[in-house]
Amino acid sequence: MAETMATVSAPAKPGAPKWREPGLLLAAAWLLVLLALAVFAPWLGLVSPEEADLLATLEPPGAAHWLGTDSLGRDTLSRLIWGGKVSMVVAIGSVAIGLAIGGALGLVAGFFGSMTDRLIMGVMTVMLCFPGIILAIALVSSLGPSVGNVTGAIGVIFVPAFARIARANTLSLRDREFVLAARLIGASVPRILMREVLPNLMPALLSYAVVMLGVAILAEAALGFLGLSVRPPQPSWGGMIASERSSLVEAPLAVFIPAIWMFLTVLSINWIGESVRRLFDIKAQTL
Repeated sequence: MAETMATVSAPAKPGAPKWREPGLLLAAAWLLVLLALAVFAPWLGLVSPEEADLLATLEPPGAAHWLGTDSLGRDTLSRLIWGGKVSMVVAIGSVAIGLAIGGALGLVAGFFGSMTDRLIMGVMTVMLCFPGIILAIALVSSLGPSVGNVTGAIGVIFVPAFARIARANTLSLRDREFVLAARLIGASVPRILMREVLPNLMPALLSYAVVMLGVAILAEAALGFLGLSVRPPQPSWGGMIASERSSLVEAPLAVFIPAIWMFLTVLSINWIGESVRRLFDIKAQTL
């Protein structure tokens, strides 16, 4: 009887993400396909996203153009794929900037405290006083629209949020037993930060970073809608919606298809981000 009971697997912990649930699998599949299309776009034999055909303007989806065309006769599917490349680069780059700079500042502020903490978090509080999108608009307007400038601007507005999360978690970690033990054996401050605190800090930062990928895509789309992302005729999702808003009544699909494409992408990222958060929360409970 004991041997039989020993072979029974332990039940899953409540709240644990179910990695085989259909919604999560669909979200992961959508993002993988989107990423593959963006990476291999030059070798897919797609119609050029900048090639106009004035004899085929605002066509509905069909055999020649699977997702139709825009007001200049450009293939919508091709422009979505190439625009996805812009969105992915901006999202990953801006989140990496926010994670690296904000995480480092929050780690230092939370570990050292005192004047260092007040100075760093004071600057972060001032940055949070500016509406994020307004700050991004100001930065891109002064530097000029380009993928690099958009990535940097969105990355800057992400820094305070990552810094606050890093600081809050560092405050709870700096007095833990493994940190005190490292201090007692004479470990240097850089070693304690990099070997003891940072590995336990990363789960919280990474779970937040996944969700922020979706926020970065929406921010880039907002800048693109205002004409502050990549320069036309290079496509971006926000720019596609902005350029076809005058055709909303005549050809609503020209606006709704890019909007739905972006919605599905952000929804998939948020779904995966929520699952990652639950996974890290469960692991944190075992520390």
